[in-house]
Amino acid sequence: MQKVLFAAHCVLNTAAKVVMYNEAEMAAEEALRGKFLQKALADGIQIIQLPCPEFVLYGSRRWGHVSDQFDTPYFRKECRRMLTEIVLQLKEYLANSGRFEVIGIVGIDGSPSCGVDYTCKGEWGGNLGDRNDLPEVIASARLVEGSGIMMQELRDMLQEEGIDLPLKGLFADEPHKILSLLD
Repeated sequence: MQKVLFAAHCVLNTAAKVVMYNEAEMAAEEALRGKFLQKALADGIQIIQLPCPEFVLYGSRRWGHVSDQFDTPYFRKECRRMLTEIVLQLKEYLANSGRFEVIGIVGIDGSPSCGVDYTCKGEWGGNLGDRNDLPEVIASARLVEGSGIMMQELRDMLQEEGIDLPLKGLFADEPHKILSLLD
């Protein structure tokens, strides 16, 4: 039986991520991502890549965002549009349970779109050049418990279809979460 896993876009393609400047944080995430992918590949797990709504809608030169900025009807609609084909693929794999085992979905904790257990929130908005409180605004960004907007929409879409799968977030501070999905 072939094991199948659905994964956030940047699990396979870090070029889609917003540019990060915290080298220690990047190195920790990259180490866990590498360990996870090596184990998945060694175990013969097939990986289906989810879309990246941030890259698709805002491109590679975007600033970092917080989930509050994406919590709009349009962004949610676009996430659903991007996920519609993914959910159909998922249903096809599930319909052939004699051949395939869908073991779950992997997100990126901390992401405003793909966070599973953690996302980034903050009081962001407006024109950067016009703000005299920019350091305070930037400092308002914080990691909080909760899901990113695309993962919220994916959970809702799965629930609408009666599909119950494990959703795990890749998070360097909690490596056991993601690695347990492969056991």
